[in-house]
Parts: sequence; C-alpha cells; structure tokens
Amino acid sequence: MRVLGIETSCDETAAAVYDSETGLRSHRLYSQAPLHAAYGGVVPELASRDHVRKLLPLIDQALADAGLEPGQIDGVAYTAGPGLAGALLVGASVARSLAFAWDRPAVGVHHLEGHLLAPMLESDPPEFPFLALLVSGGHTLIAEVRALGEYQIIGSSIDDAAGEAFDKTAKLLGLPYPGGPALARIAEHGRAGRFRLPRPMLDRPGLEFSFSGLKTAVVVATRGLQLDEQTRADVAAEFQQAVVDTLVEKCARAMEQSGLATLVVAGGVGANARLREALQALGRRQGVRVLYPQPQFCTDNAAMIAYAGWRRLAAGEHDDLVIRASARWPLDSLRAPGHEHARAN
Repeated sequence: MRVLGIETSCDETAAAVYDSETGLRSHRLYSQAPLHAAYGGVVPELASRDHVRKLLPLIDQALADAGLEPGQIDGVAYTAGPGLAGALLVGASVARSLAFAWDRPAVGVHHLEGHLLAPMLESDPPEFPFLALLVSGGHTLIAEVRALGEYQIIGSSIDDAAGEAFDKTAKLLGLPYPGGPALARIAEHGRAGRFRLPRPMLDRPGLEFSFSGLKTAVVVATRGLQLDEQTRADVAAEFQQAVVDTLVEKCARAMEQSGLATLVVAGGVGANARLREALQALGRRQGVRVLYPQPQFCTDNAAMIAYAGWRRLAAGEHDDLVIRASARWPLDSLRAPGHEHARAN
C-alpha cells in the first residue's frame, strides 16, 4: 500500500509517500521559521496562508521523488489534530479533496500518534509494547505504548512543555527564533557551576512535569546581570542541564514502574544531543534499549503521518466524506483500529 502523508499542524508544511513494501519513498518539508522570526513566534494566520501557498507544490515534489503518479497512491493520510485550527484545515481540506478526486480512502491522523510511531521508520524499529517520552514544543508526556491506538499516559506536564520552556528562556536571553535550537547551540560553550537552577518536581514522587517555574528561575538568576555572550552561554548550559536531568529522572522512574525494556524518545526536543547522551547512559545503567527517530523525523514531518496513516488504513479504518480538524484532541481518546476513536469538536 502506498500512502501520501500531509502535515500542516503548525509551522512546517510537509508531504511524504510511504510504501508498505519498500518503506519511505519520499519526504519533503518546508519550514516557516524565517517567516515567523520577525515576530518571535508562530503567527497562526500567517502559518495558514503559507501552508496554502506551499502544500500543493510540495505534494507534487513528493510524488515526483517517489516516482509515482496520483493513480498509484492507495490512500491519503493527514494530520487532523491537535494543532493550529487554521493550519490543520488547510492540510485536511487538501487531503480530503485529493482523496475524493482520486477515489481513494483518507484518514485523519493524530499528530502525537505520528510522533510515537516515528521510530518505526528506522531500520531497527521497536516492538510493542514500549515506553515513550514525547517531548516537544507543545507536549511533554510519558506513555505506555501497548499497540497501535493503545496509549496510556502515565506522566505529563502540568504547565509548560519542555520545548516551550526552551523557547521562552531563549527569548529571555535575547536569542533569535526558533529559540530552542539556538539555546542548545550556545549551551555547548557554557561553563558549568556559575548558575544553579532547580530541577522541577524531582523532590516529590510521581511522573508529572512542570517547567514554567524554571523560566522564572532564569529571570531571578540573571536579574541585574549584563547578558554578554558568555553569560548567555552559562545560563543556557545550566537551563538545558536542568531540563535534561528532570526528563532523565522521570524516565528512570517510569521504566521502573512499567517494567518495559524499551524507551522511545520522540518529538522535537528528542533531537537535543545532550538529552540523547543522558538517556543513552540511563539505558546502559538500567539495561534498557533507548531508541530515537532520525533528527529529521523528530520535528514535525509528513513521513510519520504517512506511516501512521498506513497502519490505520491497512487495518480498514478510514474517514467518511468529512473534513476533520481538531485543535484539541487528547491522545488517550484514541482507540485501536476497529474501535471508534473520539475526536474533539
């Protein structure tokens, strides 16, 4: 089965083709980061308009890269939520229209399910069940992944996601957008020990996260200081280490609690080199396999949507003639194929 995947949940426009026999045949991605840089963050209306301009040419490129004509596509998968409502509607409208024109089934994919299944694109994919740390700009959670559509969230953030905290702290330090990667880059030159920031919620049991106070701690620690290049790097290094320490400790607790032998790390922050090093070390200590998607599949992309869509289409699931887009759509409302899965209105 050959599935065209479409992703437009936020500020990346992407298209990909997944073939169940040969694997990923093509993937194209256009980042809107330069468009939003002047505003210091994503402007939803601008994001939606740019998706309208870029999506159809990207689909044409993805099909050409795969060496396929539209008639050779067996299904269309698209991100139906969660995300920015207008951005989602662009992708959903195009996907549903193409599926109707080509007389092919379409299926709306949960964006986070795509992230959880992204490691399946690798040559040595994990087997169900496994534990997953999903850490991105909009979400930080730990889930037990039992099978397709069977996800039990056992820990999540009660306020800011880790990626959101990265971006907000970067903005406090005067770093350019997108802030998270910029902060990680200068953290490489930071000196340990100059600042000491809290490790949120490690002083109590449980698997919940909280990162909003960490940003406030940066404000307090830098009050009255001149933020020269070295000071920014020192703060960035300590902030990054505080986030990494918190995520690693919560994963250690989750692995002990669940008894699962594989940890999958997904989402944009999963591309952070320091986090990967720390989790690999944790895996060696606890005898747990730690897996990641390639960095290009950690951030938003259509390859993971095409793969997740193939899994659901192959199981007989597809949408009716309705354009589905849900800005809010809880991950734990999903069900395995063959069972109706809830959507937000």
